[in-house]
Amino acid sequence: MSSANSSNGRHRKAKPMSLAVRRAFIIAAVPVTGALLSAPSALAADKSTKTTTTTVAQSVADDGLDPAEQKIADNLNTRAQNPILGDTFSGIVLDSASDKVIWGHDADTALMPASNAKLATATAALTVLGPEHRFTTKVVYGDGTLTLIGGGDRLLTTADVTELAKSAAAGVKSGGLGSVKIRVDDSLFAEPSMANGWNDSYYDDQVSPVRSLVVDGKLSADTSIDAGKVFAKQLADQGVTVDGEVTRGTTSATDVPVGQHLSPTLAETVKKMLKTSDNDIAETMLRMTAIAAGKPATFEDGTAVVRDILSRHYGVSMENFEIYDGSGLSRADRIPARTVADILDLLTDTRYSGLLRSIDEGLPVAGEAGSTLGPEWGRFDTPDSKCAVGQVKAKTGTLTGAIALSGLTKAADGQWKVFSFIENQSSADPAATKDALDGLAATVNGCWA
Repeated sequence: MSSANSSNGRHRKAKPMSLAVRRAFIIAAVPVTGALLSAPSALAADKSTKTTTTTVAQSVADDGLDPAEQKIADNLNTRAQNPILGDTFSGIVLDSASDKVIWGHDADTALMPASNAKLATATAALTVLGPEHRFTTKVVYGDGTLTLIGGGDRLLTTADVTELAKSAAAGVKSGGLGSVKIRVDDSLFAEPSMANGWNDSYYDDQVSPVRSLVVDGKLSADTSIDAGKVFAKQLADQGVTVDGEVTRGTTSATDVPVGQHLSPTLAETVKKMLKTSDNDIAETMLRMTAIAAGKPATFEDGTAVVRDILSRHYGVSMENFEIYDGSGLSRADRIPARTVADILDLLTDTRYSGLLRSIDEGLPVAGEAGSTLGPEWGRFDTPDSKCAVGQVKAKTGTLTGAIALSGLTKAADGQWKVFSFIENQSSADPAATKDALDGLAATVNGCWA
């Protein structure tokens, strides 16, 4: 038997927040965030005193389970022995009200979390920027050139750019100009690079080189130039002659603003990212969070802010926690199932319900078309899990050799349970592994007797 000591326990008492992060909260100027600054983390203090016990194989909490919890634990003890899950499997189930560990299996073992890492990114972004934050795309004019300036809006559409083009065209025509050059300024982010643990093939179909300007979420080698081309076309449609090709450059202080577009709120962006597990949104969000915290827009600084927010503000243990990107694409990322569950457990705390609501609302629901738990992905459609359709909300995660499912469900006792299941290195077909994890989530719900 091995016990988790206080340094490895749930929600340690939060340490004083760093000056940079405190400044980021002030810059964000969101009322909910400000309230969090003035109140100590009772959640961290209360939960730091708990000590839980797990075995190397399946186990349950030793502080007493009621019959409904015992049934969940017994069923999971049986079903987690499914050979499809392989030998590298980590899982945990918590009761959200009491924080009791109902069941655990190697819960402190750090595994590749895949897209479950997006939960950490979203939590940090909402905390630093605030759920009502909007990203700004601008157009300025100077020296015969219109410049489209990227502001980190991953939801920018052709329709939005068309409105910017109309505004810019009106300014150009009123100035009596016959033609203009088009330039894009995406200098808000550092030069695109590959994160530690990324494969070269990711740029083919998983994620774009991370830039601050993109239209229609297009996956391409240069989303900024592509966005400039959309702008140029829309400007031409407004009767303005575009001189030459779209180029890249930076604006000057003397350039005159001629158009501006505000993105949907960060809350809406978070929901979109989680429902569809959008890697590009996650990586852009990581950089915008770093900037708001006074740091450079890089993988390294963005992930450092995520760790700082989770540990200092929320008291989530960073033991065995390693992330190198915002999306979970990195094969070097490692997060224990216990930590993923701790992050999700924040959603059940009423003090954070306003700030983090969009994470809860953005989690895919079992059987929800258009989400990563939809029928089009073959989720929750087996005899072991289909009874949980509409009853489980969870974040998926899929990489070669890594499959995860972490979320919440209201169990048979009427209480919310938080769960995290992560599998690595199984030799089984990935679809079969996903079915097995769906079955475990259904077991927590209690619909699969």
